[in-house]
Amino acid sequence: MQLTMFTDLALRIVMRLGVDDQDTTTAALADQLAVRATHAAKAVTALRKLGVVETRRGRAGGLRLADGAREFSVGRLVRALEGTGEVVDCDGTVPCPLRGGCRLRSALRRAQEAFLATLDPLTIADVTAAPTRSLLLSLGR
Repeated sequence: MQLTMFTDLALRIVMRLGVDDQDTTTAALADQLAVRATHAAKAVTALRKLGVVETRRGRAGGLRLADGAREFSVGRLVRALEGTGEVVDCDGTVPCPLRGGCRLRSALRRAQEAFLATLDPLTIADVTAAPTRSLLLSLGR
């Protein structure tokens, strides 16, 4: 299974915010993570809606990891960002002719759940611990 670029970026943003208690801006995060500011802004908006990131507008504004977000499950976050779609779209615009009796679809669904179940016990705090912590803090310096 491969995560979307959006989910990958959102996870990197959460990890970067997870090692720094100071407010930052979306533009600064985008620069540190070498991505477009518009892409970072979309990810930050999604993370804010999920309650993982707090944002404040205005001159003294910025963003930071929400209180308690360090204990947020990575698996839960990936599920929220990726949605509940299946690995393959058997019912797409051109439906698969095998969908009525295919055993692959359910096997792929189980594999997807196993992938996510592996991420469930991991928290944001876990994925931002040393040695990753020092690398995250060095971004953009």
